[in-house]
Amino acid sequence: MQNIETICVQGGYMPGNGEPRQIPIVQSTTFKYSTGEEMAKLFDLEATGYFYSRLQNPTCDTVAAKIAALEGGTAAMLTSSGQAANFFAVFNIASCGDHVVAESSIYGGTFNLFNVTMRKMGVDFTFVAPDCTDEELEAAFKPNTKAVFGETIANPALRILDIERFAKAAHAHGVPLIVDNTFATPINCRPFEFGADIVTHSTTKYMDGHGSAVGGAIVDSGKFDWIAHKDKFPGLTTPDESYHGVTYAEKFGLEGAFITKATAQLMRDFGSTPSPFSAYLLNLGLESLHVRMQRHCENAKAVAEYLKSDPRITWVSCPDLEGDRDYALAKKYLPKGSCGVISFGVKGGREAASRFMANLKLCAIETHVADARSCCLHPASTTHRQMSDEELLGAGVSADLIRMSCGIESAEDLINDVKQALDNI
Repeated sequence: MQNIETICVQGGYMPGNGEPRQIPIVQSTTFKYSTGEEMAKLFDLEATGYFYSRLQNPTCDTVAAKIAALEGGTAAMLTSSGQAANFFAVFNIASCGDHVVAESSIYGGTFNLFNVTMRKMGVDFTFVAPDCTDEELEAAFKPNTKAVFGETIANPALRILDIERFAKAAHAHGVPLIVDNTFATPINCRPFEFGADIVTHSTTKYMDGHGSAVGGAIVDSGKFDWIAHKDKFPGLTTPDESYHGVTYAEKFGLEGAFITKATAQLMRDFGSTPSPFSAYLLNLGLESLHVRMQRHCENAKAVAEYLKSDPRITWVSCPDLEGDRDYALAKKYLPKGSCGVISFGVKGGREAASRFMANLKLCAIETHVADARSCCLHPASTTHRQMSDEELLGAGVSADLIRMSCGIESAEDLINDVKQALDNI
């Protein structure tokens, strides 16, 4: 088995003699075959190959294979965005009349996807705090619960998910744990090693790392036994009449059933298709992911330590700082560091936070995070503005919270930028 650093650089693609060293961009919507019979085998899932890029594309599959190897999974797929990845991961097993347990501090866009849009589709959700008691977690389950969802590191609350505890609860009820591993990346945490079953990513963030292309990914551990819980997951364990009567769990086994169904059904019908060129850019980012994550974490910790010492800052959240509420969980699940994102509050509340951000020179105000370049955001008035005050508090987002994504610049320059912005409030 190769080390994760080597997988970042060379995983997913090994060129043969005289073949391109970099992965080829197969920028084509369709693929030619000599006979209709050959294509029929593809449509019946009796043969492997490509016929239309809405479902699969060689460039995208190459990059998906690398991400699967990085996470230690058995199968993966790329999507057009992280939102699409989370939607597909949940909707692949939970539909109208079903129920999902989700951690309340998840990213605001995902919270809205679950709490508003998917409720309109008939999927019910119960939200629990990441530090809820075992009794509260147990009470959240219902007979029709089909999955548990959480984020390794919540965006922007930076709460750390106790993956083993949530996985144990999910498995006790015969359902999988889905973990969004965007902020940690497989460099700092591999959720499958702690009992998670499905992992998702917004590849737009650290995996791409350069603000080049929006994208998402879903990875299957290949360990959850759908057949053992066949009554809960008929979509995987009974014939799919919309795809020639195939029973995914029987035909593709535990290792391939989930991703094959998500591709053959959801990608076919919803069309959240990744671009081959975007996949190519993503692969370039993945090649340096292991190097960048180390620098992101070092810079974030240095800036957080400075902020903690400045009396104009009311609070600082950085899981890598001793004394942080989730420091013990960070040491358990993220011993190499958490991520480059920190949150903090400026004395003076919402108004002071706005003035602080206006004074920044090096850190750009962006609706983005996890980039090689540092950026800053006030979530309560931007990414989380659709949430009520009560929902904001439930998600761990206070009105004064500033989210700072520390890039890979000089830590000294980042600290100086923060200091001058505070000086000029």
